[in-house]
Amino acid sequence: MTTDPYDVLADTPALGLVVDEDRGALPYALVHGEALVAAAAWALGEAGVTLVDTGTPWGTLVAAGEPVVLHDALCPMTPPDFIVGCVARAVERSCVVVGVRPVTDTVKVVAEGLVGETVDRAGLVAVASPVVLPPSVVAALDGPPSTDPVALVAGLRRRFPVELVEAPPAARRVGSEEDLRVLEALTAG
Repeated sequence: MTTDPYDVLADTPALGLVVDEDRGALPYALVHGEALVAAAAWALGEAGVTLVDTGTPWGTLVAAGEPVVLHDALCPMTPPDFIVGCVARAVERSCVVVGVRPVTDTVKVVAEGLVGETVDRAGLVAVASPVVLPPSVVAALDGPPSTDPVALVAGLRRRFPVELVEAPPAARRVGSEEDLRVLEALTAG
């Protein structure tokens, strides 16, 4: 019998931060009439995660003894059910859980200024949202983690067990207004 992820959150509350630092003005653009940061905060709330201000001292989060969910404002349409599943997985396995998307762009090797071989995309992923830190990892960190998602995951992988979980298409990261229009079309209805 599989445990309902919402049951895990009922027994183990989680704290959540919407990460919007170092992302320019894009987190305040609109998706379906709401700012990306608002949509991301809504997703955390719908998932049953308690939203905390990014200015909250890290020691306060450590003292809470709860998992911490980092939700990137540039992944505003991440479904609440996916967030819940990631939190449940992090709690059950006591590991960092990272939402990722497959890389679909062609990636080339560049050496000495020349474009070379095509990299096999099968082993590549793009960090999406969320990144869930179990309480043991929150306590082991000296302070707030990096706001750069790639640096964050790379640093965490050097110190802790990390599981990458394929996020649904709605959880894709946007990097421009054009990406935002694609996301809006993808999540319309």
